[in-house]
Parts: sequence; C-alpha cells; structure tokens
Amino acid sequence: MSELDIKDKKAPFIAPVKLEDILKEFHQFNKSHNSVVLGTVNKKGNPETSYAPTLQGTDCFYIYVSELANHTSNIFQHENVSLLFIEPEGKADNARNLFKRRRSSIDTTAKNIKRDSEEFTKIMSLYKEKFGAIMRNLSESNDFHLFKLTPTMATYVRGFGQAFHITGKHLDNIVHKNDRGHGQTKLK
Repeated sequence: MSELDIKDKKAPFIAPVKLEDILKEFHQFNKSHNSVVLGTVNKKGNPETSYAPTLQGTDCFYIYVSELANHTSNIFQHENVSLLFIEPEGKADNARNLFKRRRSSIDTTAKNIKRDSEEFTKIMSLYKEKFGAIMRNLSESNDFHLFKLTPTMATYVRGFGQAFHITGKHLDNIVHKNDRGHGQTKLK
C-alpha cells in the first residue's frame, strides 16, 4: 500500500495518511466498542435498527440476542445484517461536529451457532468474561441465540473527505472512496 495524499484545494486540512495506518485504526475502532447498532430486514422487507452487545472474534463478530427482540426473528429470516459502530457524540474531536463523527459500517452474513457446539461454549465463556455476572443467567436462557456475523465488506469514515471502502476475507483491502468527492457528482 502507498501513502494516500488527499491534500487538495477542496480539503486542505487533511494531511497525507498511510492506508495501512487507517486500516489498523479501523480495526481498533471496531474493537473499542462493546455494543453495535444492527440493521436488519423484517418479514415485510422493511429495515429495522436496534443494538446488541457484541464480541469481536477472528474475522467475525458475535451477538447474543433474545427471541423477544425483532432483530432476532429478522436475522433468522434474512441472513444479511449491517453493523454500525459510531463515535459517541461529544467524546472526541470529530464528534464535536456531528457531521464528522467516525463510523464504521460493516455488511455481514449471519450464522446461528448451535448451543451444543464447541464454538458456542467457547464464545459464551468469552461473553461471561467480558460482560460479567449477567451472562451466567442469559447463557442458560433458551430464548437467546448466538449469531456469528461474518463481514463481506465495510465502509470507514474518519471525517470530511476521509471515507474508505474495505474488503477481503480479513477486511484487509482498503481504498479511498475518492471517486465521488463532495460536489463532484450526484448519486442517481
């Protein structure tokens, strides 16, 4: 990967950045969150948003969710789930300007992990370690399901003029989305 030079007359405040550094930042940003906003599709085909505590695995994310939540039945019907990690309002420099909040949007495919599997036991142990005593009770509840969410692609936005498309099995291919900069073209 080469150095990304996005300094130009439209965005003179942006310094050159190495793509591999942005990729590391993207992965760290995702890991820094304990919960994720979920985008799912209901049986009528309408989008629904919600959230769930999350655990990041190797090249995947896990959510442990109740059948009482709409997103659980949505995931059973449609395996495509969108994840959104977003910088908290007012917490960092970018968040002071709500248009510049750092965010990561990840398209995933969901797979239900069976309770009697080795993977379920391993991930529940990690959930208990991360989220504490509440997980002892929730892990025994049969109306909860563990889903493994495997990324297919992502978009990472660091601020104005700093949007990146990320692909690959390990989300390790990154390109700057500079083909449609502000004011250049309109989406149809």
